[in-house]
Amino acid sequence: MNATLLKRLFGALQKGQGRDISVVCERIIEDQRRRGHNKLATELERLAPSGEHVGGEGSRSPGPENRALAPLPLSRREVAALVQVIPHDQLRHYMILPPSVESRFMRIEKEYAARTRLANFGLRARTRVLLHGPPGCGKSLGAERLAWATGLPMHKVRFDSLISSYFGETAGNLRRVFDDAERRPCALFLDECDTIARSRLERNDVGEAPRVVNMLLQLLEDFRAEGIVIAATNVDEALDPAIFRRFDEVLEVPRPGRGEIARLLKTTVSAVEVGPTVSWNHLAELLEGCSCSEVVQVAQSAAKRAVMGNRAVVEQGDFEASIPELHRVA
Repeated sequence: MNATLLKRLFGALQKGQGRDISVVCERIIEDQRRRGHNKLATELERLAPSGEHVGGEGSRSPGPENRALAPLPLSRREVAALVQVIPHDQLRHYMILPPSVESRFMRIEKEYAARTRLANFGLRARTRVLLHGPPGCGKSLGAERLAWATGLPMHKVRFDSLISSYFGETAGNLRRVFDDAERRPCALFLDECDTIARSRLERNDVGEAPRVVNMLLQLLEDFRAEGIVIAATNVDEALDPAIFRRFDEVLEVPRPGRGEIARLLKTTVSAVEVGPTVSWNHLAELLEGCSCSEVVQVAQSAAKRAVMGNRAVVEQGDFEASIPELHRVA
């Protein structure tokens, strides 16, 4: 069954949104009929709630004009979507991290799962997470992992739509994004958040930039939704100092050490046969200081060399010949 529909259904149930419940039920029935599950679709039709019962007082069975689910937030002037919804089945979630970093990711995931139990003791789960570190080391992957592990739909903020040249509109668009996250629990991802969170002390900023930072600080401070907010940046030193205090978890995603490099190489080429003379430790030594994405690039290039050379086995030379091809950025 479509995972997005299921999450929309449970979200509507949680919020008591009767109209959305009826519409989602209809979509599920249509989805089952398209898959050829006619008997199940007929049974679901009999069980489907009518709008007058699912939402309590004031709810009605959706007419033709009310059959759509709540739309994504849009910018006021451009009528462009402010977030990109990434389907759950497209989220990446496997990461290779140092044990200390892995344990902190797991703590966030476990606290979210136990958020109701924590609330009984007056405690709040970590729901505002800032990921920082060098480019290519897995911050976006980490955000996807958190969305996948919590079962939340991932809404990635589109800064190309959010940022406006008109005074006040950027802050207004940002509020609309957070208001939508309050209504529909999600993993709200602000990638490269330094775009809107740079220090207010910078001399070359015009009046609008501090206004947007102030809005972001207030929205993070007030965030009490059922979902989570994840921000990521490569340049944490450029962020406004007050931003860090608004997050429950500030987590560095570092460059991989030799152990992580060896595991990354092995995992990336796991679908092909590797020669017995390949020295993972030596390769890890050669690649020390590289980012995760660079290590993966070397492994993929080595595998391609073997395949394109009509060889069934990837050898040490394939890896070593791929290392100089890296485009290293100082």
